[in-house]
Amino acid sequence: MLRNAPSYELFTILIVLGIVFIASAKMVFPKRFNDFVYVLGNSKYLKIYSREQKFFDKFDAFLFVNLVISLTIFIFICLGYEKNVLIPTVNDLFKLSVGISIFILAKVLLERLIGSLFEIDPLIDQYLFQKITYKNFFGLLLLPINLLLIYRFKPSLILLYSILGMLLIINFVGLITSIKTNQSLIKQNLFYFILYLCALEIAPYIILYKVFFHN
Repeated sequence: MLRNAPSYELFTILIVLGIVFIASAKMVFPKRFNDFVYVLGNSKYLKIYSREQKFFDKFDAFLFVNLVISLTIFIFICLGYEKNVLIPTVNDLFKLSVGISIFILAKVLLERLIGSLFEIDPLIDQYLFQKITYKNFFGLLLLPINLLLIYRFKPSLILLYSILGMLLIINFVGLITSIKTNQSLIKQNLFYFILYLCALEIAPYIILYKVFFHN
């Protein structure tokens, strides 16, 4: 069976941590958080806060921690479904969360470097801000989903694929929004932008897919 009582404690601690970081973001940045939760249906958040973005943003940092926690739990649930077991250890969860953090942060830093090399920093900065925003929004949605998968519903292949599909849709919406927002800049740097998408948006995920599902 996929459920096992000893597994609940670690997941509960991680979920509580995720809630703490979300609550911290809301408490420290109440107005921004209220704008953020409507980002899927309203571009107000992107228009206002893209102008205020910094290299290190506390609001995004709070939500990024929750994203890593939520992804760690969800990926472990997916792996547990494959093996028909769900008994995490502190070591397993720590390694997975560190791996996710390094992958996302290294990718962002590499994207900024590529933007500088191609001299399209304004385009990449705005694109990254929008992409990070949608990833953090997915992390917000994933927290209650994890709660339901652990304590209410038994994960099924259809359910897990549906959640993954939702992730792809949110990322796609983010990409389309970025393209629409930066149409003029993209037209001026179309070749570099397509090269960037192929090298840093498509290739890394193909590599990850081959590593995890073809070994």
